[in-house]
Amino acid sequence: MEEQRDIDEKPAALMLAPEAPYPMTGGGALRTASLLEYLSRRYTVDLIVFRQPGAADPAGQIPAGKVRRVVVIDLPKNGRSAAARALRNAARVARKTPPLVDRFSGFEERIREAVAGRQYDTGIIEHFWCAPYFEPVAAVCRRTVLNLHNIESVLHARCAESEGSVAGVAHRAFFTASRRLEETWLPRFSEVLAASFKDAATVLEIAPDARVRVYPNAIPRQPAPELVEEDAVVFSGNMEYHPNGSAVRFFRKGIWPLLRERWPGLVWRLLGKNPSEVRQFTSGDNRIKVIGAVEDAVRELARAKVAVVPLLAASGTRFKILEAWAARVPVVSTTIGAEGLPVHDGEDILLADTAEEFAEAVSRLLESPELRRKLARAGRLLLEKEFVWETAWKDLDF
Repeated sequence: MEEQRDIDEKPAALMLAPEAPYPMTGGGALRTASLLEYLSRRYTVDLIVFRQPGAADPAGQIPAGKVRRVVVIDLPKNGRSAAARALRNAARVARKTPPLVDRFSGFEERIREAVAGRQYDTGIIEHFWCAPYFEPVAAVCRRTVLNLHNIESVLHARCAESEGSVAGVAHRAFFTASRRLEETWLPRFSEVLAASFKDAATVLEIAPDARVRVYPNAIPRQPAPELVEEDAVVFSGNMEYHPNGSAVRFFRKGIWPLLRERWPGLVWRLLGKNPSEVRQFTSGDNRIKVIGAVEDAVRELARAKVAVVPLLAASGTRFKILEAWAARVPVVSTTIGAEGLPVHDGEDILLADTAEEFAEAVSRLLESPELRRKLARAGRLLLEKEFVWETAWKDLDF
């Protein structure tokens, strides 16, 4: 009873999220969870969260005491085949609607019902995909905050550059549609949270009247796991996320053949949800090990000698790099993969953009335990200084 009274005495906050923050697997869940943890220390929090078909009940996975009330909105089923996706995206191009904005649209009345008769000090909307729900959230919140995990128009523009002709045409259309929506919605929020200073500057280029603050991606502070250093390189991420799929393709076709020949005992491991999405690039090679989703990504990363981030398109900053630093594993990344992080090539990371340069950078680390330790120590120190929850929370004032 005493605990309930303490909860009720806090101001109230509302969070609307398109994906469950727990378990904290994947960058989207980690960023949402970091803000929910901050809110739960200062507010009585109500959460509205979408659920994909067949997914576990989000309410049952949230640690006790974090939220007062959870409203789950079930998304309709959609076809998972390549043909079904192609048809959906063709329709979205015709309607000039970005894919994820389209996927999470149409639930205004459900959200109004969920907040009817309630008032909140602060309303947080996670991801730009849900920005169009500003009006039902703003109607019951004194202040509104949009937590940008990345900048959708930038992501689509970069995907257009790195993809073939058909996919490139679609991404260019989605870039235009996303930019139009960003110009409309970003200025309406009381505050926009961007993952990096680069993203914050881009927000202001798109919407000069937006009120933007940098809220960096961050992970919970945790002891460094025991290093195992098996003869492996590792890539982590949700394989359904388009830039991760493109990264796996790039590594498999251009980088892995060079490493495979030079290092006969080397294994390439892939960690993360939806591994079937990249099966065409991982099957047929017994030295490619698809681990799939894991409960503790940091501990699993610590089994490898090198973490690889061969991204060709991205926005925001990469949790996969933060988790590798937490595991004390050195990182090789493309320049765009490390964008937004205060890295220094050769000091806390190795940067390489062509397949040949990337393979050579990985080989340098495989050859040199001393260089691996140097980069791993520097990465861990940078993480502890700037990218743990308590540090990220210091610049928030709501």
